[in-house]
Amino acid sequence: MNGSKSGRGRRVILWRHGQTAWNLERRFQGTTDIDLTDAGLTQARRSARLLASLKPAAIIASDLRRAALTAGELASVTGLDVSYDAGLRETYAGAWQGLTHEEIIERYGEQYAAWKRGEPVRRGGGELETEVADRAAPVVLRHAEKLPDNGTLVVVSHGGTIRTTIGRLLGLEAHHWEGLGGLSNCCWSVLGEGARGWRLTEHNAGTLPEPVLGDDV
Repeated sequence: MNGSKSGRGRRVILWRHGQTAWNLERRFQGTTDIDLTDAGLTQARRSARLLASLKPAAIIASDLRRAALTAGELASVTGLDVSYDAGLRETYAGAWQGLTHEEIIERYGEQYAAWKRGEPVRRGGGELETEVADRAAPVVLRHAEKLPDNGTLVVVSHGGTIRTTIGRLLGLEAHHWEGLGGLSNCCWSVLGEGARGWRLTEHNAGTLPEPVLGDDV
């Protein structure tokens, strides 16, 4: 699942959507279609101005409103169209969706603990993390393949989906994906194309990526 040997220097920016009311309530959203808060729209506008300066060649996004609205802010300042794909939606988590963090632990404590240990768990009867990567990573790769040399793709998605996609593109075993940590609202991670495939060059960033200067390039 690594980048091809052609088209060196491509870059993929995986951008999490802005704040929602359920984020503030620590409520598991999953595939529930929740709007951005006013603060979330403000976050998206600020981040869009930063990301626009990187001159992206393409924007793709989850079709859930919180991601689509975030992507729309970048589209408005770049003039690019957004390609929407349901494959970039957040993890479907069945009965967990709509519950707060505390309610999940109270009602599904054993399942939650197993997930945190890195075991394959269908949270709430939903998708495995590997299944999320199975649907999301090919979408990202398909669009990355279309980039010109040194081109940048912005992927607007969700915290869980971004983490599983990064893990898959880096070739990490699923057990280790949790080690990547989460993304804050409207922050992003950057994958750069290297000699042996994709490399993680920024994670949970909210400022412009800078070149790595030094021996480890």
